[in-house]
Amino acid sequence: MNLTKTAEDIKILNEKIANASTFVDRLKDEVGHIIVGQAHMLDRLLIGLLSNGHVLLEGVPGLAKTLTIKSLATAIQANFSRIQFTPDLLPADVIGTLMYNQQQNDFVVRKGPIFANFILADEINRAPAKVQSALLEAMQERQVTIGNTTYNLEEPFLVLATQNPLEQEGTYPLPEAQVDRFIMKVIVRYPEMQEEQLILRSNVQSVKMPEINPVVNIEDVLHARDLVRNIYLDEKVEQYILDIVFATRYPGRYEMQKLEPLIAYGASPRGSINLALAGKAQAFLKKEGLLCLKMLEV
Repeated sequence: MNLTKTAEDIKILNEKIANASTFVDRLKDEVGHIIVGQAHMLDRLLIGLLSNGHVLLEGVPGLAKTLTIKSLATAIQANFSRIQFTPDLLPADVIGTLMYNQQQNDFVVRKGPIFANFILADEINRAPAKVQSALLEAMQERQVTIGNTTYNLEEPFLVLATQNPLEQEGTYPLPEAQVDRFIMKVIVRYPEMQEEQLILRSNVQSVKMPEINPVVNIEDVLHARDLVRNIYLDEKVEQYILDIVFATRYPGRYEMQKLEPLIAYGASPRGSINLALAGKAQAFLKKEGLLCLKMLEV
């Protein structure tokens, strides 16, 4: 890409991003009324939201994963749906089913909780493979088929799944096809001591949690997504992404022969796309219209 030819375009795009990204600060401030710390997790959730990608959160219980997702949905005025995954969960419990109506003498559609903007798949690894497969169409195609009819899901549509890494009893490994649908996996860690002190005080001194007020609307988010797609991706960044992906497929070419026995399958082209989109979303959060290697080093 010739940067001299696009300098004016980048300047105009930076101005648009500066105006459109103001909602990010409002969003973080509002969620911060309840969530102390966990800035890393919140930033990754925003990257998933801006790049139209699903996020898998892994961490021990009690780290505010569910609360963060619910607070984010409330602040965006988005429809929120929580699905508790259990070993006896059925696909119809997620996407919906056809039910017979005696009065109408016909089958009617009962839509499942998947019909929302934010889907919290809580402890997703507790449900068997047949339930996980029911999510594949929704996560990839943004649509659900019930009977002979296909229903488009309303945008934005974001699956935010959590899984507990500690318990093995009653859990199932996620199918590789489904893991590939997540744009990233975020490891949620313990808060720092000062942060936990604030958490302790706020929960001990007050019985009622502060309320989250809607500060952003869905149109702002969809507009921001369009701007993220328009962010310039430097050719060096493209090559950097391709090197990462191809190193997972052919470690020997990149002098990583020791890793070859550890890698069964390399990243798919979806991995290249997701890395590029996540990078663009990160640039948007930094209010930049150009994604270059220098930004990745920051």
